[in-house]
Amino acid sequence: MSDDRTGGDVAELSFSEAMEELESVLRRIDGDEIDVDQLGHELGRAAQLLEICRKKIRRAEVEVRQIVEQIEEDGADSGAGTPEAPEAASPAAEPASPDDQDDIPF
Repeated sequence: MSDDRTGGDVAELSFSEAMEELESVLRRIDGDEIDVDQLGHELGRAAQLLEICRKKIRRAEVEVRQIVEQIEEDGADSGAGTPEAPEAASPAAEPASPDDQDDIPF
């Protein structure tokens, strides 16, 4: 991402944009591409970007949790008055056929 976004309002950034800029800031800091005079500014920007990413993740977690709860509620509501269909009988519940007698160890 270009440096012209640096100093802008992080609230306007999407999660992807904030992560991309955060990674760019960290590469500059890690790669010694940054002047010592700019280090404080860059670290402050990184902190802002990190916070907006965390907020967006928390918001997404809440939304996902609400969706899952709604799906579970809808599933419980739709089956509440309807008896469940009987499951097919398992092979163990069926009477043994004469062919099954070969499995008896004695």
